[in-house]
Amino acid sequence: MDDILNTIKADYQQFPKNQHYDIYDDQVYFKDPLNEFRGCDRYRSMIGLIDRWFKHPQLDLHQIQRNGNHIRTDWTLSWTTPLPWKPHIAIDGWSDLVVNENKKIVSHIDYWHCSRFDVLKQHFQS
Repeated sequence: MDDILNTIKADYQQFPKNQHYDIYDDQVYFKDPLNEFRGCDRYRSMIGLIDRWFKHPQLDLHQIQRNGNHIRTDWTLSWTTPLPWKPHIAIDGWSDLVVNENKKIVSHIDYWHCSRFDVLKQHFQS
Protein backbone atom coordinates (compact mmCIF):
# COMPACT_ATOMS: atom_id res chain seq x y z
CA MET A 1 0.00 0.00 0.00
CA ASP A 2 2.96 2.34 0.56
CA ASP A 3 3.80 2.07 -3.15
CA ILE A 4 0.39 3.42 -4.15
CA LEU A 5 0.69 6.27 -1.63
CA ASN A 6 4.05 7.26 -3.10
CA THR A 7 2.61 7.09 -6.62
CA ILE A 8 -0.34 9.29 -5.62
CA LYS A 9 2.06 11.83 -4.09
CA ALA A 10 4.13 11.85 -7.30
CA ASP A 11 1.00 12.33 -9.42
CA TYR A 12 -0.03 15.36 -7.36
CA GLN A 13 3.44 16.90 -7.76
CA GLN A 14 3.42 16.60 -11.55
CA PHE A 15 -0.34 17.06 -12.15
CA PRO A 16 -1.69 16.95 -14.81
CA LYS A 17 1.41 15.65 -16.64
CA ASN A 18 2.75 12.09 -16.46
CA GLN A 19 -0.03 10.62 -14.35
CA HIS A 20 0.18 6.94 -13.35
CA TYR A 21 -3.12 5.65 -14.74
CA ASP A 22 -2.00 2.07 -14.10
CA ILE A 23 -2.94 2.48 -10.41
CA TYR A 24 -6.60 2.74 -11.47
CA ASP A 25 -8.89 -0.19 -12.20
CA ASP A 26 -10.16 -0.28 -15.80
CA GLN A 27 -13.70 0.33 -14.49
CA VAL A 28 -12.83 2.87 -11.79
CA TYR A 29 -15.82 4.86 -10.52
CA PHE A 30 -15.19 8.61 -10.52
CA LYS A 31 -17.39 11.35 -9.12
CA ASP A 32 -16.90 15.04 -8.38
CA PRO A 33 -19.32 18.00 -8.26
CA LEU A 34 -19.26 18.22 -12.09
CA ASN A 35 -18.77 14.63 -13.33
CA GLU A 36 -19.80 11.06 -12.64
CA PHE A 37 -18.66 8.12 -14.73
CA ARG A 38 -16.90 4.75 -14.84
CA GLY A 39 -13.72 3.88 -16.67
CA CYS A 40 -10.03 4.66 -16.59
CA ASP A 41 -10.14 5.87 -20.21
CA ARG A 42 -12.74 8.50 -19.30
CA TYR A 43 -10.67 9.49 -16.26
CA ARG A 44 -7.60 9.91 -18.49
CA SER A 45 -9.66 12.02 -20.91
CA MET A 46 -10.87 14.29 -18.10
CA ILE A 47 -7.29 14.91 -16.91
CA GLY A 48 -6.26 15.54 -20.52
CA LEU A 49 -9.01 18.14 -20.83
CA ILE A 50 -7.69 19.94 -17.74
CA ASP A 51 -4.20 19.90 -19.24
CA ARG A 52 -5.36 21.28 -22.61
CA TRP A 53 -7.97 23.80 -21.50
CA PHE A 54 -6.62 25.42 -18.32
CA LYS A 55 -3.43 27.40 -17.93
CA HIS A 56 -0.94 26.44 -15.21
CA PRO A 57 -3.07 23.75 -13.50
CA GLN A 58 -1.65 22.70 -10.16
CA LEU A 59 -2.78 20.18 -7.56
CA ASP A 60 -1.22 20.82 -4.14
CA LEU A 61 -1.38 17.89 -1.74
CA HIS A 62 -1.82 19.01 1.88
CA GLN A 63 -2.31 15.62 3.51
CA ILE A 64 -2.64 11.96 2.65
CA GLN A 65 -4.03 9.34 5.02
CA ARG A 66 -4.64 5.62 4.71
CA ASN A 67 -7.13 3.58 6.72
CA GLY A 68 -7.24 -0.02 5.51
CA ASN A 69 -8.17 0.03 1.83
CA HIS A 70 -9.34 3.67 2.01
CA ILE A 71 -7.12 6.64 1.18
CA ARG A 72 -8.01 10.28 1.79
CA THR A 73 -6.13 13.14 0.18
CA ASP A 74 -6.67 16.80 1.08
CA TRP A 75 -5.69 19.20 -1.69
CA THR A 76 -6.06 22.51 -3.49
CA LEU A 77 -6.62 22.50 -7.24
CA SER A 78 -5.77 25.80 -8.95
CA TRP A 79 -5.44 27.13 -12.47
CA THR A 80 -5.75 30.21 -14.63
CA THR A 81 -8.82 30.23 -16.85
CA PRO A 82 -8.04 31.28 -20.45
CA LEU A 83 -10.34 34.29 -20.45
CA PRO A 84 -9.13 37.78 -21.44
CA TRP A 85 -8.85 38.87 -17.78
CA LYS A 86 -7.10 35.56 -16.82
CA PRO A 87 -8.81 34.80 -13.49
CA HIS A 88 -6.91 32.58 -11.07
CA ILE A 89 -9.20 29.89 -9.65
CA ALA A 90 -8.66 27.72 -6.57
CA ILE A 91 -10.74 24.87 -5.17
CA ASP A 92 -9.98 23.32 -1.80
CA GLY A 93 -11.23 19.79 -1.36
CA TRP A 94 -10.51 16.18 -0.62
CA SER A 95 -10.63 12.83 -2.38
CA ASP A 96 -11.79 9.51 -1.00
CA LEU A 97 -10.14 6.60 -2.80
CA VAL A 98 -10.89 2.89 -2.40
CA VAL A 99 -8.23 0.32 -3.29
CA ASN A 100 -9.08 -3.29 -4.12
CA GLU A 101 -7.13 -6.46 -3.30
CA ASN A 102 -5.14 -6.03 -6.54
CA LYS A 103 -3.90 -2.64 -5.29
CA LYS A 104 -5.92 -0.78 -7.93
CA ILE A 105 -8.09 2.25 -7.20
CA VAL A 106 -11.70 1.23 -7.85
CA SER A 107 -13.40 4.37 -6.57
CA HIS A 108 -12.27 8.02 -6.63
CA ILE A 109 -14.74 10.55 -5.23
CA ASP A 110 -13.81 14.24 -4.98
CA TYR A 111 -15.48 16.67 -2.59
CA TRP A 112 -15.14 20.45 -2.63
CA HIS A 113 -15.20 22.82 0.34
CA CYS A 114 -17.18 25.23 -1.85
CA SER A 115 -20.12 25.11 -4.24
CA ARG A 116 -19.96 25.05 -8.03
CA PHE A 117 -21.43 28.57 -7.90
CA ASP A 118 -18.54 29.72 -5.69
CA VAL A 119 -16.11 28.46 -8.34
CA LEU A 120 -18.03 30.31 -11.06
CA LYS A 121 -17.98 33.51 -8.99
CA GLN A 122 -14.18 33.34 -8.78
CA HIS A 123 -14.11 33.98 -12.52
CA PHE A 124 -15.66 37.43 -12.02
CA GLN A 125 -14.06 38.65 -8.80
CA SER A 126 -11.14 41.04 -8.86
